[in-house]
Amino acid sequence: MDIKSSSAKDINQRKLFVWLWQGYLRRHVWVLSFIVVLMMIEGSMVGGLAWMMQPLFDGVFVGGSYAQLWVIGAIVFGLFLTRGILSVVHRVLMTKIAKQSVADLQNDLLKHLLRLDMGFFAKHAPGYLMERVNGDVQAVGDIWALLVRGAARDFIGLISLFVVMLSIDWLWTLIALMGAPLLLGPSLIAQRYTRKQAVKARDVAANMATRLNEAFHGVGTIKLNGLERYYTDRYHTLTKRQIQVEVKTLFGTAVIPSLVDIMSGIGFAVVIIYGGYEIISGSKSVGQFMAFFSALGLAFEPLRRLAGITGLINAASVSIQRMRDIFGQKPQLLGPDAPKHFTATGDIEFKNVSLSFDDMLVLNNISFVALAGKTTALVGASGAGKTTIFNALTRLYAHNSGKITVSGVSNDEIDPGALRASISVVSQDSLLFDETLSDNIVLDAVDIDRKKLEGVIAAAHITDFLPTLPNGIDTEVGPRGSNLSGGQRQRVAIARALLRDTPILLLDEATSALDTKSEVLVQNALEKLAQNRTTLVIAHRLSTIVAADQIIVMDKGRIIERGNHAELIALGGYYSDLCRIQFGGSEG
Repeated sequence: MDIKSSSAKDINQRKLFVWLWQGYLRRHVWVLSFIVVLMMIEGSMVGGLAWMMQPLFDGVFVGGSYAQLWVIGAIVFGLFLTRGILSVVHRVLMTKIAKQSVADLQNDLLKHLLRLDMGFFAKHAPGYLMERVNGDVQAVGDIWALLVRGAARDFIGLISLFVVMLSIDWLWTLIALMGAPLLLGPSLIAQRYTRKQAVKARDVAANMATRLNEAFHGVGTIKLNGLERYYTDRYHTLTKRQIQVEVKTLFGTAVIPSLVDIMSGIGFAVVIIYGGYEIISGSKSVGQFMAFFSALGLAFEPLRRLAGITGLINAASVSIQRMRDIFGQKPQLLGPDAPKHFTATGDIEFKNVSLSFDDMLVLNNISFVALAGKTTALVGASGAGKTTIFNALTRLYAHNSGKITVSGVSNDEIDPGALRASISVVSQDSLLFDETLSDNIVLDAVDIDRKKLEGVIAAAHITDFLPTLPNGIDTEVGPRGSNLSGGQRQRVAIARALLRDTPILLLDEATSALDTKSEVLVQNALEKLAQNRTTLVIAHRLSTIVAADQIIVMDKGRIIERGNHAELIALGGYYSDLCRIQFGGSEG
């Protein structure tokens, strides 16, 4: 299922919030129970305050009792003091749980996303997924903010106020609520409308995140092609759309509290008229009326707040649904239940391997053997399937038919983590993180011997440019390694591979984007790296693979030639023509 396909119709709020409770809140059940008790006590203080209006008016203002005046004053102060202390305690505790639960949800969402197959990421843009991890989780945090402000407190406060109202006159209470049935239909319509607009709002937010991700990653291309205005216009269109849907969503969430205002207005007016007649006739006292009217007035704000929560719950349920959709995505390339043990020191063999992306055949009946400890080069035009061979070997994508073996063991019978732990990859665009140079080499390795690290740095020719960096090995490399040149980034990637010291090495056009001087240095480092390893090389610059033990020539997903450099030149076919073009008439 495409996670973009969720709509308001898919949402069952009860199930969504049960899922949220079971997954992230139940672990805090005892603290939450304590918080709810505190909120209940705090909420009941409101009912106590309304109840004190009757003795205040009848006993003090009408009866003239000074003793009651002091007692009532002390009780009212005690109510507010208790309310203030409890509010601080439950807000702090609830905020801590809220922040922890939101952080747990974000961490779990990212962890799950990183476990999914590459096919999933081919269908969903990074910005869209960023919005799922940030924007949707934050929408859940907004619900928590309401709970922090005291939804349970408001609920208990309303109950206590209605108890006060009923104890004074049940008929007045019914009259005060006579407008409630009129709210049912409009409220349901408003909730449905809010859910629909919330879906649109989350989609627009995802598109905005995607556009920003594209802009900041491709800022060089945008500048070189003069696309600044074009891209800002596209983003401006999205911001206008965002304003439209956000305003519509806010309208939906604001309608329900406004309906409460109308209901309360009807109740207030009728109670004043009916109650006034009873006071004038002497059947009710002024104190009773003031206690009832105070309870009704105090119920107004918590009722509006609780009504407003329904709109935000509708919006949040859309976000929770989207997160559940992601958690519902399962990786297809899982390891076997009983993975086979293997050592990656033997041959790598492709036997009649075919692989398709949807209906497009990318690898067509590929068969070859990469001998252990030798170098096998893959050559061919872009789109010939060379990189797909790497992806199939490492199980980033599953092949449809045939068999891929490492040391005689099929790669789908090996735990993917163990398989990838035996392989190092140096690609044309090696990813560097916005950390120090040292961190980018070591990554998650622990207990690295200092001498070994220094040896790796020297072998990768990093020592050649280390003195030019302001803080040496501890220099921040910048976002995606922007503080380093292309050749320097490649040497950092080579140092990583040297430090991993794996028996299999994959080189994906590792020197194609470098200048001549950098290429010489990087190629020298790669030759050291490839010694005594089973190496597969993708290369467009044929000068870098003339010494390969075997060269596989590919075209449109098929192997069309194979052999070493001399054999292929003698064959006078596709490879020979490529050499003639690149070497300017000389065939190496």
